Amino acid sequence: MSDITFTLDNQFTATFVADEEATNYPRQVMCAYSFVQPKTTTMPKLIASSESVAKQIGLNEEQVNSAEFLQLFSGNSLLANMKPFAMCYGGHQFGHWAGQLGDGRAINLAEIVTQNNGHKTLQLKGAGPTPYSRTADGFAVLRSSVREFLCSEAMFHLGIATTRALSLSLTGDKVVRDMFYDGHAKAEQGAVVCRVSSSFIRFGSFQLPASRQDLSLLTQLVDYVIGRDFAHLGAPSPEVYLAWFNEVCDRTCKLVVDWMRVGFVHGVMNTDNMSIIGETIDYGPYGWIDNFDLNWTPNTTDANGKRYRFGDQGEIAQWNLFQLANAIFPLINDAEPLQKALNKFSQNYQQQWQNMMAAKLGIELSAKTSAKLPTEPSTELTTALASEAEIKLFVDLEDILMSVETDMTIFYRRLADLPDDKSLWLSHLNVCFYDENEISVTYQDTLSSWLERYSKLRDSGNKSRGEISKKMNATNPKYVLRNYLAQQAIELAEQEDYSLLHQLQQVLTKPYDEQPEFERFAEKRPAWAKHKAGCSMLSCSS
Repeated sequence: MSDITFTLDNQFTATFVADEEATNYPRQVMCAYSFVQPKTTTMPKLIASSESVAKQIGLNEEQVNSAEFLQLFSGNSLLANMKPFAMCYGGHQFGHWAGQLGDGRAINLAEIVTQNNGHKTLQLKGAGPTPYSRTADGFAVLRSSVREFLCSEAMFHLGIATTRALSLSLTGDKVVRDMFYDGHAKAEQGAVVCRVSSSFIRFGSFQLPASRQDLSLLTQLVDYVIGRDFAHLGAPSPEVYLAWFNEVCDRTCKLVVDWMRVGFVHGVMNTDNMSIIGETIDYGPYGWIDNFDLNWTPNTTDANGKRYRFGDQGEIAQWNLFQLANAIFPLINDAEPLQKALNKFSQNYQQQWQNMMAAKLGIELSAKTSAKLPTEPSTELTTALASEAEIKLFVDLEDILMSVETDMTIFYRRLADLPDDKSLWLSHLNVCFYDENEISVTYQDTLSSWLERYSKLRDSGNKSRGEISKKMNATNPKYVLRNYLAQQAIELAEQEDYSLLHQLQQVLTKPYDEQPEFERFAEKRPAWAKHKAGCSMLSCSS
């Protein structure tokens, strides 16, 4: 008997009709999924794993370190009754309809039922081609796999909804990639990440059958998702479809506001990369803000248009939700309530952004309002509303942070212990700046004036300075996965040194704590990393 066992669920494959074509080659598929086998790897090696994810799905340390675990989660073997599959979906890429896309380098091993954490899907990323790989090979390289593994786990510990990463394994095989699409392809180390989530269904999963006018499959998909992950809404009906769409809007809104809170830029917010359950999904050319810049995008493909830049993520989320609304319109046949939900998203985003900014600054907003929680109709959520003065404080701060290169993460942590002595303010914040030559007298006056307004608002509430500082430090992380740190971990891993990978994994489990032994990971981006490949801009190449 196998040492590793799961209670298999396989509801997705049991619910939907499978692709009848068994041969694995790129093609148009008119079903929800295709059965597909992971490619056997030459010499797999486990180089990182997440203890908390393993525990979540019922695995202990001994099992994680077993040969069976390595063979299973590198794609070399399957447990009894596992029927791996790849899902078919479409999407808008950079604002343009791309038609069929699908799991091009992801293979779902199985859906399982856990003892304490509900249903989960185990998915291998980089395990070989599927019918949706198009002209690609379905594999992944070490550098992108390290980034996926570290970032998904970092996001979880930041308290942000995300897919998880169970394991990171080398395959022992080489994968040829042209990192910047400039004709300089080279062989790189192949790797596989096992991702875990309650659902890998995306906005694009509904868009594709809608585009094909396949109302039967569209209805079946929506009903499946509601029953699987939104069961609290009740049995599917036009009214429940609307309630579901509103909740998808609410979850997406909260997700993006959380990204803004910690300085995360997804980099490729195509509709096929938007999770229907409101999780961060598909860690490709993402990046973390070093110096605060609303116009920054980490994606080389987006360098000119900057569609997915940091400051526009909320607007793009709403645009993507509009595309989802278009897809599900045939189930409702009434545009007005869908438009109302989209309008509410904009209002909710502004309100949640204001509350987020107030939390980052330790300010108690002046007005209060109550709203029903979508998942608990009998519960009221009291939400604060910002006054004009408070909103101006927030907007003015963004202008100030944009005017000179200021490290966002360090700035908010330093602000939490701003000295009472005003003469010390600028020297206290000096460590946040990347170029002291930018700090003009005019800038100093502007910043000092803002700090005056801020400190008055901060101290006008009922909380002590200690309470305020504690709240701010629970909102503003000290440690994030800075781009240059991830790149350093990659370069060492490519030399078979995984020490920094493991150190970063450890420190990022407690991102809000001081952790003095890891202080170096909280420092500003070094000058050499500002324009270095992998530290500033990345491509979609995997």
